[in-house]
Amino acid sequence: MKVLITGGSGFVGRYLHAHCSESGDDVVTIDHSGADPVDITDRDAIRHSLSHHRPEVVYHLAAISHVGEGWDDPTAVLRVNVEGTAHVLNAAHDFGVRRVIVIGSAEEYGQVDERDLPLREDAPLRPSSPYGVSKIAASYLALQAYLAYGLEVVRVRAFGHTGPGQSDRFLVPALARRIAVAEYEDLDEIRVGSIEPVRDLSDVRDVVRAYRLLAQHGTPGETYNVCSGTGVSVREVTDRLVAAAKRPLRITVDPDLVRPVEVPRLVGDATRLRTDTGWSPQFTLDETLTAVLEHARTALG
Repeated sequence: MKVLITGGSGFVGRYLHAHCSESGDDVVTIDHSGADPVDITDRDAIRHSLSHHRPEVVYHLAAISHVGEGWDDPTAVLRVNVEGTAHVLNAAHDFGVRRVIVIGSAEEYGQVDERDLPLREDAPLRPSSPYGVSKIAASYLALQAYLAYGLEVVRVRAFGHTGPGQSDRFLVPALARRIAVAEYEDLDEIRVGSIEPVRDLSDVRDVVRAYRLLAQHGTPGETYNVCSGTGVSVREVTDRLVAAAKRPLRITVDPDLVRPVEVPRLVGDATRLRTDTGWSPQFTLDETLTAVLEHARTALG
């Protein structure tokens, strides 16, 4: 199967590339960096890429993916995440792509009512960030392409995921790096933001398996939560990482690390994904956290 991954040089894109290649797919990636950069907001460039490569399946990962960047520049996050998705969908329709997997986010759910937990795909969408708004708009563009043109789109709402190599702008690698620095410099403190929020956290290696299974078995037009189905607080993640540190550490809450708006609990229901694809996670949270911490130590060393 020939597949094209947008955002292929990003954190998840690299893992997806490796997984698809190991599974026997012929993989092409496009990204804004590298030897042959492609801007996802450049309509003609996207059309040229899809016309040239003629993939059967497109995994659309390219996006501004950090929630904080949406607060800094809402216009940019809308342009990349919405306009870029429109270009990919239109080119996919015009050049015979069989299926497009559009990667969205659990941030689409936004302000969650406790009664709705764990979140199913039909839960209300109450976005609390520009990033969440952008992902809802991209998802509805995908639905429109399915309803209007019959393009086989499968929409994903990915909950939190991490693994070795993720940018330390994100929670787990940021904590792991602070611990690695504390070990290296004989410090006794690490700083954290809000520690009470509860998140649904998966290993990136499990997540990319889910994406490929959805390319094979997902129902066109449907939305799928990709999540573990289990909530873990930031406090518990921090405690587990600190317990694995090579020296005693105390935790200090830093107001500068707290988001402008923080969703208290975000836990998903993966029943639809499991039923339609047979997917289940292979990595435990402790295995994932250990891998991220070891990666941080190696990178610092």
